[in-house]
Amino acid sequence: MLPVEPAALSTFIVVNVVDPGVLLDPGSRRPPNHNPQLRLYRLRDPGLKGVNFASPITTIAERRLGCMVIAHGADRFGTMIDGGTEGMASYGFTAVSSGQATLIQHSDEATGGGATGFVFRADLGGRILTSDLNARQTLWIDAASLEQALEGMLGDRLRERLTFRPAIDWNNGLAASLRGQIDFLMDEIKRHDGVADNPVALASLTDLMVSLVLRGIPHNYLERLGSGRFGAVPAYVRRADDFMRANATIPIRMEQVAAAAGCSVRTLNAVFRQFRDTTPLIALHAIRLEQVRTELNQNATAATIGEVARRFGFTNPGRFAAAYRRRFGESPRETARRSSG
Repeated sequence: MLPVEPAALSTFIVVNVVDPGVLLDPGSRRPPNHNPQLRLYRLRDPGLKGVNFASPITTIAERRLGCMVIAHGADRFGTMIDGGTEGMASYGFTAVSSGQATLIQHSDEATGGGATGFVFRADLGGRILTSDLNARQTLWIDAASLEQALEGMLGDRLRERLTFRPAIDWNNGLAASLRGQIDFLMDEIKRHDGVADNPVALASLTDLMVSLVLRGIPHNYLERLGSGRFGAVPAYVRRADDFMRANATIPIRMEQVAAAAGCSVRTLNAVFRQFRDTTPLIALHAIRLEQVRTELNQNATAATIGEVARRFGFTNPGRFAAAYRRRFGESPRETARRSSG
């Protein structure tokens, strides 16, 4: 059996491989909106090519979420995966949940398993060697989106390509937070009514993932992200606040908030830290909670609490109710009941 049942991935594009004698080219067997990064799969043990298998020996499952792709791969037997050079450039951040996998890319080599993982840039080619009974989850993010976000944080154009250190320690700092979010996302998007199907929630989650990657995974610009000082400009905060309040029900990215405020994303984060002791992303979350509370207090429509919450990007009822109670000291149901009394 594969480490994860393919039936648990019903919302994903799934390819099951049964015939070990055929090189698998996912680009030729999946729908046109698939992630084109990994190209050729073949068993490391040539003696298995003549064996007939009744159940899959490799499962590849993935789902695109805007500029991200979340992917699951599992192999019953050691597999060699050759990276392709075609398609959109993306960075893959891989966590190995069962067995081991080794990345070989030019002069870099990193082995993932347990608390360690690796970063893979698809358009640079390379190879991944997996062990028997291997399972792995990979978060792919389009390179252009990461580089654009990084330029916003730096307030300057990149002078050289963004390059990550190949090995990841999933146990420390923001890397541990990113690993937790990858696990959450793998579980969350199995639902048909979760964050993946709510553009407002997905935009916020994308900003969080991009921020965790750029601040938690070592790369050639990380030191610069931690240095520098900016003059405080309160007008930036007011303009950003006005923009977020006016657009709380639609998907917005931090780059759009910064543009509306008239500054870079990095400056926006700095002034929010100084004047609000928070981040723009947390402030947006609070604004959306406040606007849900306003609608529940006004009791102006027949919409249910869940419908109001989803309009503002809150797709998980339990998480929404907990966040609401932390902020306002009562449940959404208590607010609605009081306003209708």
